[in-house]
Amino acid sequence: MTIGILRVIFTLVALAFTHGVASAQSGDLSSLVDALAPGSFSDREAAMNALVATGDEHVPAILQALADGDLYVRKADGTVLFARKAGSDYALTDVLDGTDLGVASSREIDKVKANNNLRGKIRTAIGRMTLLSADETKRLSAAQSVLKNANPDMMALLDEALAREADPEIRETMELARAVMVLKSDTSFEDKRAAVDLVVSKGDRAAQTVLVNQLDAAPDDLKPVIQAGIDSIGRNLALWDIGQNLIYGISQSSVLLLAAIGLAITFGVMGIINMAHGEMVMLGAYVTFVVQELLRSFAPGLMDYSLAIAVPTAFLFTALVGIAIERSVIRWLYGRPLETLLATWGLSLILQQSVRSIFGPTNKLVSPPSWMTGAFELGGLTITWNRLWIVVFALAVFLVLQIVLNRTPMGLQMRAVTQNRRMASAMGIRTPFVDAMTFGLGSGIAGMAGVALSQIDNVSPNLGQGYIIDSFMVVVFGGVGNLWGTLIGALTLGVSNKMLEPLTGAVLGKIIILVLIILFIQRRPRGLFALKGRAIEQ
Repeated sequence: MTIGILRVIFTLVALAFTHGVASAQSGDLSSLVDALAPGSFSDREAAMNALVATGDEHVPAILQALADGDLYVRKADGTVLFARKAGSDYALTDVLDGTDLGVASSREIDKVKANNNLRGKIRTAIGRMTLLSADETKRLSAAQSVLKNANPDMMALLDEALAREADPEIRETMELARAVMVLKSDTSFEDKRAAVDLVVSKGDRAAQTVLVNQLDAAPDDLKPVIQAGIDSIGRNLALWDIGQNLIYGISQSSVLLLAAIGLAITFGVMGIINMAHGEMVMLGAYVTFVVQELLRSFAPGLMDYSLAIAVPTAFLFTALVGIAIERSVIRWLYGRPLETLLATWGLSLILQQSVRSIFGPTNKLVSPPSWMTGAFELGGLTITWNRLWIVVFALAVFLVLQIVLNRTPMGLQMRAVTQNRRMASAMGIRTPFVDAMTFGLGSGIAGMAGVALSQIDNVSPNLGQGYIIDSFMVVVFGGVGNLWGTLIGALTLGVSNKMLEPLTGAVLGKIIILVLIILFIQRRPRGLFALKGRAIEQ
C-alpha cells in the first residue's frame, strides 16, 4: 500500500518537473526573443546568435520576420511579436505559437530594425539551421533558396551541408549552388572553369539557366567557356526535345488509334461513312462521368476502380446505341453514300444536342484514379502516367480485336463480308446480322476510346468532333478495313503532327499532313495496306 502511494507521488512529481522544464524552456526562448528589441545592432546580433544556439524550429521564422521588417516590440511590456498592417492598425501574433494577440496602433509598438550587415548574418544563420535540418523538405527548400541567392559567404556552410547530404535531389541542388558561388567569388580561372564543367554535366534546363544568369557578370576570359557550356546544354536539350516530341506523338497516336479503330471496322465492312462515330466516343466519355458520379455518391471507396467499371459499361452502352442506329436508319441506306453521310451527320447533331440538354453545355470533370496521376522522369524525358496507360490500353484493344477478327466465327464472317459481300452472302453468311454486329462492335470500341479520352481531354458534347476527321485520315491512309494499317496510320499521323508542330505550328502542320495524305491516296487509292480479294461489287 505504502509502495503504491509512493509510486503515485513519484509520478506526479515527475510530471510536474517535466511540465516545469517545458515551461522554463518556453520562457527562456521568449526571453531570448524579447532580447532582440533593446540595444544596438551588435546587441541584436548577440541575441540572434543566442536564439540560433537553441536550435528551436521557430527561430528561422522569427529571424526571417526580423529581416523582412515584420518583427515589432510592444512598448508596454517589451514583448517581441509579429505585426502586419491591418488598415490603420497592426494585427499582432505570438512568435512562438501563432496566437492572435489582437490589434495595436503604431503608437503602441516599435519595429525591431535590422541593417544590411545584420540581414546578411540572418541569411547565414537561417541557412545553417535549414541546410542542416533533419527534415528533407526543409533542406531542399533551403538548398533552392541558397541557389537563388548564391552568396559566396555561405560557401563554408554549404560545404558542411554537402558533406552530410545523402539525398540525390538535394545534393544536386547544393552542388549547383556551390558552382554559382564559385563563379561569383574571386577564385582562380581553373576553379571557375571546373564549376562551369560541373554545371554543364547536369545537362538540364536548370543548369542552362544558371549559366545564362552568370554570363553577363562573368569575367571576359570566362565568358567563352560559359557560352560554350550553354551551347552544349542547348544541343543536348534539343535532342531530348525531339525525344519528348516523339513521346507526345506516340501518345497522340494511341488516341487516334482508339478513335479510328472502330471506324476502320465499320467503314471497312459496311462501306458506311459514319459521321456520328465521334459521338460514340463522346457518349463513352459521358458514361465515364456518370459512373464516377454514382461511385462518388454511393461507393467512394471504389473510385480507383472507376475506369475498370466504365470501360465495359461504355462498350455495352455505345454498342447498343450503334446497333439501334444501324437497324433503324443505316440499313435502309446501303449503297447510297451521300444519303448515309447526311443521315449520320444529322444523327451526330441530334446526339450532341441530346447530351447538351441532359448534362448541360459545360465541361464535366472526370477525375483520374490515383494510379494514373503524376509523371516520372526518364533521362531528359517527362512521361505522364495517364498517357502511358492510354498507350497500353490502345495496344490491348488492338490485340484483342486481332484475336476477335482472326480467331472467332464472327470475326471470320466480318472479314468475309469485307472482302466480298455477295460471295459471303452466297456462302450462307447473314450479312444483315453481320452488319449490325459490326456496327455495334465499332461503336462499342469508340465508347471505350471515350473512356480513355476522358482522362486527357475535356468531356463536353463536342468531344468527338475533334477526332472524326483525323480518324478518317488514319483509316484511309492505313487501308480500309485493315487493323494493321490503322495502327501504322495512327502512328504515322500522330508522330508526324507532333514533329511538325514546333516547326510549322499546329494548324499549318495539320494542313501539310492533309496535303501529303491526298497526294499519297492519288498514288495508292486503297491505302497503305489494301485488302486483297476477288470483289465483284464496289
